[in-house]
Amino acid sequence: MTNSTLTGTVALVTGASSGIGEATALALAAQGSAVAIAARRADRLRDLADRIEAAGGSALVIEADVTQQSDAAGAVSTTVQQLGRLDILINNAGVMLLGPMTEAPLSEWERMIDLNLTGLLYCTHAALPHLLEAAETSERRVADLVNISSVAGRVPRSGSGVYNATKHGLGAVSEALRQEVTKRHLRVGLIEPGAVATELASHNRPEVRETLGARFASMERMEASDISDAVIYMVTRPRRTAVNEILIRPTEQEG
Repeated sequence: MTNSTLTGTVALVTGASSGIGEATALALAAQGSAVAIAARRADRLRDLADRIEAAGGSALVIEADVTQQSDAAGAVSTTVQQLGRLDILINNAGVMLLGPMTEAPLSEWERMIDLNLTGLLYCTHAALPHLLEAAETSERRVADLVNISSVAGRVPRSGSGVYNATKHGLGAVSEALRQEVTKRHLRVGLIEPGAVATELASHNRPEVRETLGARFASMERMEASDISDAVIYMVTRPRRTAVNEILIRPTEQEG
C-alpha cells in the first residue's frame, strides 16, 4: 500500500460485493484501513478480500443480510471482535426498483424499505456506540458514518416514487443524527450519486430495465470509483472539518 492516511483504523462496508461498496472497500484498504466487507454473496466477498490482501491490505469477510437485525448487529460485533474497533461505517447496501407506482408489485416497495432504510438503521444502531468510542479514544479522535444515498433523495421523479421516499428518508435521518453527534466528533456524511455504471439497475423488471437503458444510452455514466473517491475525501478530512453532503452527477446528467 502506498498511502497510509487511515492506518490503524477499522472500517465496515455494507453491500461490498459489487459496485460502489466494492470500490469503497478497495479505496479504504488502499488508505491503510482494515476493512470488514459485508454482503450476502460470500463468494464475491472472498474474491474481493483476496484482491485487498494481495495488494497488502487487510480484509474480513462477513456474510450478512442487513435486512435481518441479527445479521446487521452481528456484522458490527464481528468487526469489533475480530479487528478490535470500528472507526468508519459505510452504509452502502441498497436496491433501486423503479417503475410506475400504479403497476408496481408491493414486494418491490417492501424490499426497498427493508434494505434502503430499515437495514441501514439496524447497522447504524449497532455501530453507534463503537463509533462514538472511537471518536473519543482513537488516535484520530474522530469517527465517520457515511450513508450512500442518491440524487433520488433530492429530486422526485415519475416512476421512482418509493425509491425517492427511501432516499429522502435517508437524507432526513442523516441530518438529524449529524446534529446529535457532531459535537462528539462523529461525522455523519451523505453522498448522493447520479447515474453510476453498476449492476444496481439490473434488479429491475425487464420493461423497467429497457426504459432505463434508453434513458442513459447516450450518457457517459460515472464509475463506482468516482463515488469511492468522494467517500475517501469525506473520511480523510482533518478532525476540525466535516463534509456533510456530496451531490455528484455525471457531467451529462441534467436531473
